[in-house]
Amino acid sequence: MSGLKPEVLRFTGHRAFTHRLVLATLTGRPVHISKIRSSSPTNPGLAPHEVSFLRLLEAVTNGSVIDVSYTGTTVMYQPGLITGTVPGVGAALPSDTIEHVLPANCTRAVTYFLIPLALLAPFSKGHMNVRFSGPGVITSATHGTGDMSIDTFRTAVLPLYSLFGIPVERINLTVLTRSCPGPAGKGGGGVVELRFASQVRLPKTLHLNRRPGRIKKIYGVAYCTGVSASHNNRMITSARGVLNQLCSDVRIAAQYDTAPLVAEKGSAQKKKIGIGFGLSLVAESSAAGVIYAADEVAPPQGGVVPEDIGTRCAYQLLEVIAQGGCVMAAAAPTVLTLMAMGSEDVGRVRLGRHVVGSEEIIGLARDLKVFGGSSWGISDAGDDDGNGDLKVSVKGTGVGNVGRKVA
Repeated sequence: MSGLKPEVLRFTGHRAFTHRLVLATLTGRPVHISKIRSSSPTNPGLAPHEVSFLRLLEAVTNGSVIDVSYTGTTVMYQPGLITGTVPGVGAALPSDTIEHVLPANCTRAVTYFLIPLALLAPFSKGHMNVRFSGPGVITSATHGTGDMSIDTFRTAVLPLYSLFGIPVERINLTVLTRSCPGPAGKGGGGVVELRFASQVRLPKTLHLNRRPGRIKKIYGVAYCTGVSASHNNRMITSARGVLNQLCSDVRIAAQYDTAPLVAEKGSAQKKKIGIGFGLSLVAESSAAGVIYAADEVAPPQGGVVPEDIGTRCAYQLLEVIAQGGCVMAAAAPTVLTLMAMGSEDVGRVRLGRHVVGSEEIIGLARDLKVFGGSSWGISDAGDDDGNGDLKVSVKGTGVGNVGRKVA
């Protein structure tokens, strides 16, 4: 019976595309995804960022087989072993770092690739060192797709890995060149490098079901590329006008960069791209491990003043805090996936009612069950303050890191 091939899991549509491929890679289950934008008359099939993610998966694994139909509406993926960066194999730099180039028509922020890559990295056989470059790298948040900025990912998502026994001291995320979305939201020309050297056998069982506590400090980064540095001060001042009334410790740094130069296709001339500005805010609670974050960025077409960006981001942060729970909605899929991949014990996490009821989290629960996970247990948090938080219990599947035998 051990020689039988695992059953192919079938999905439809482009929703949760990266997360389903991550779950397939972690569990070793082949997947067949069909009807990817099949009803679109102008752009059917895989989008440029999805094709690029498939190439990234191929680069960090060994033995993966990816078959895409002629129209791009069907993908067959047979996962291999997560090897990470292997010296001398693939498009590796002299520093043993994989170079992944994003196309100029990419409309997603680089965090679209970093979030699933960081989920795979703890289960890799070796270190996961990847540099994202090319005309399509956007380090800021994005408007239409709702991707978080590189600053929010670094300060609000990566620290959560320490809750699972994955030391964040060995995770290094470097922004070499910043960029905002280019014309029509496509491309940016940034450069980002992730060096993930925290590989573990099994993530620890998480118990984060206590009260979220009170906000003790708020910090963030105001960034602008290719525009006046005064935009940072204007965003910071307007954000402080909202937050200083609620928290005494508010620290927002300013980051100014020149716009990156990107060569035009078929020409030796270079032009400035990725011009814009935005703000990333993070709120830290008095309870250990509880972090909330919000992002706001100026749209590529312009027409928004820095004061509006600062005020919107501040109010957006307050909305995220008001949702409650110990994990914000943007980081909940990462936390719940690591809980499901951990040791065969029941972990618990406290989430806001609106977070649990979101389409993304409900879809994640269904996908985890299809991939062999157990059903979640959901109950009221049991507090008397009436905030409506829920306690989600997740039993680990014990998948862990098959390529690494040490603890």
